Amino acid sequence: MDYVVQHGDTIAKVAKKHGVRPFDLLLFNQNIQSEIDYLIPEQLLHIPSLNNIKDNRENSWTEYGPVDLEEDISILKSMGARVEIIGYSVMKKPIYAFSIGTGKTSIFYSGGWHANEWHTTKFLVQFMKECLVANKEESLLYQYNIVKLLSEVKLYIVPLVNPDGVELVLQGIYEEHPHYKEVLEINKGMKRFDHWSSNIRGVDLNHQWPAGWELEASESPQKPWPRHFSGKAPLTEPEVKAIHRLTLRTDFRYVLTFHSQGQVIYWGYRGLEPRESEEMVNRLSLASSYTPVHTADSDGGYKDWFIQETRRPGFTIEVGVGVNPLAKHAYAEIWSNASMLALEGLTLHIK
Repeated sequence: MDYVVQHGDTIAKVAKKHGVRPFDLLLFNQNIQSEIDYLIPEQLLHIPSLNNIKDNRENSWTEYGPVDLEEDISILKSMGARVEIIGYSVMKKPIYAFSIGTGKTSIFYSGGWHANEWHTTKFLVQFMKECLVANKEESLLYQYNIVKLLSEVKLYIVPLVNPDGVELVLQGIYEEHPHYKEVLEINKGMKRFDHWSSNIRGVDLNHQWPAGWELEASESPQKPWPRHFSGKAPLTEPEVKAIHRLTLRTDFRYVLTFHSQGQVIYWGYRGLEPRESEEMVNRLSLASSYTPVHTADSDGGYKDWFIQETRRPGFTIEVGVGVNPLAKHAYAEIWSNASMLALEGLTLHIK
């Protein structure tokens, strides 16, 4: 059969959808050179008529981006999650904030800040699903009493801060893309984007915060770049403004931001963090095997700004190990370690 490529499609996703192997798509589509090639929307693929493979690797072998999140929204709402649009990206993609739990203590998890760190988005969505199932079934989740915890905390999650950038990393660029010329100029004509961590106009969303921004900007690229450009001023990008507004209107007790990679937890900023942060990070470390590190010797991050402005605990968790973007199969290790960390994160308000 023939299949017309849709926005958000990758070779691994199309193969899974039709019950074939990625390798089979390469055999039947000679214009595809490797399993990491980008698929262009409206591109025609030939799908081999094979005995469908029953693929039980639900979470380990496919990428996760804006289209996948859109498809999961109705599922999450049916499971009891609340959802709102807190803003829009440069390309007018909605930025979704979910909340679960009914407690008086509000906490915040976020991911998908950097374009080539889509594993963190996938992780946070699965984490939500697992918590909601355990809450409905009144069952333990890895020995954690979810019903009790969600009666004490209200967990806010923005799983995908940078939808435009993640889509670029997963699907590449094509002439019909509204930012085609600008992106190619930033990327010096190259059409691979594995190294891209910025938003679609070349601004690093985790260098945009007014916490030592001037210093960070002075030591970073001075114009739009695939990574590390801090922008012309703090808080210029719509994705950052959305998180800024959410944080200002919500009394978060503490925040966890998920990035990749390194298997470390950064927990301090210029000595402004409260004394309790060290005990809290040690608990997160014991739950995950990740290493606590006081500071990353950088400025301009969301966690930095949150600590500076509120004097409350903030943590940056670097999941996985390797080179971004981590391989698809790295997700198994991420879930194995970070799921326990995220669960322990729900308990940090308890002395």
